[in-house]
Amino acid sequence: MDLQAGILQDGSPMESLEKQLICPICLEMFSKPVVILPCQHNLCRKCANDVFQAANPYWQSRGSLISGGRFRCPSCRHEVLLDRHGVYGLQRNLLVENIIDIYKQECSSRPLKKGEHPMCKEHEDERINIYCVTCEVPTCSMCKVFGAHKDCEVAPLQTVFQGQKTELNNCISMLVAGNDRIQTIISQLEDSCQSTEENSEAAKRELCARFEALAALLEEKKAELLQRICQEQADKTAFIQSLICQYKEQLEKSSRLVETAIQAAEETGGAAFLMGHTHTSLLSLPRIVEASKGGRLDKIEQGYESMDAFSVSLEHLTEAVHALDFDPAEEDEEYFDGEEEEAEE
Repeated sequence: MDLQAGILQDGSPMESLEKQLICPICLEMFSKPVVILPCQHNLCRKCANDVFQAANPYWQSRGSLISGGRFRCPSCRHEVLLDRHGVYGLQRNLLVENIIDIYKQECSSRPLKKGEHPMCKEHEDERINIYCVTCEVPTCSMCKVFGAHKDCEVAPLQTVFQGQKTELNNCISMLVAGNDRIQTIISQLEDSCQSTEENSEAAKRELCARFEALAALLEEKKAELLQRICQEQADKTAFIQSLICQYKEQLEKSSRLVETAIQAAEETGGAAFLMGHTHTSLLSLPRIVEASKGGRLDKIEQGYESMDAFSVSLEHLTEAVHALDFDPAEEDEEYFDGEEEEAEE
């Protein structure tokens, strides 16, 4: 965490310092203990545990027999590997905790300036301290009593602010966890695609080995059956590759929403946060809420990559070569039985 660079870029050192002390998960100032990830990014231990539990639902508690788990850093997507102690095995960042203590002491001793709180445009001496639920805008007490919002329903500004910010934080957590799940699905699809190709190659080798015993008589039939396997392979791999592209596209869109939501949630002032809803916060919130519920994309069925259906048995008479197929029909079996009866007669 480059505190010095952040202070030099901003006109107010305290404001720049505060931005450096914001957790990317809860979007609040780090709550102790603060843990440091291998990629040097920091998280509240509770937030780190929430992300870890979402990515490893079967991991129970510290001391469990399960060897450990993994999750991705919400800031840089670096994969973090943990042992059986989970997030309790991560090292605490005592430097950041000490900086937070010093910052809180400094903030408590600073007097609040008048210009730091938004003022009402209609009543210049009145601070914006309530929220009009009917019009969905922040306003002041004078507007409610005598002004444009006297017939509207209002609510405490801080209550609406906390409610909106809590919902936004929950959506961010769901999006981060959803991205990990999407990444897992993509990996599984890639493995399925590889298995399909490997099984297809195995079926081809087995088919070639069987047909070589019948030499030239079986060459034409072999080419026909190989074409069917290739077509099935192409159809399956094309379908799986299309699913991979869809999931990657959803992952990219979700990641962009995470970045947008984090930028909106970095606003620490309740009134300023709600007054800016036409640009970021409340305008994008329905989209973020909808995206946090996860997309509805197709998945492949279990055993989709199997090519077991393309197996043949060459224990047939030479005269029946042209009747060979992957799965002989019942009439073919009756044909073979009839030939045996004629031979006996």
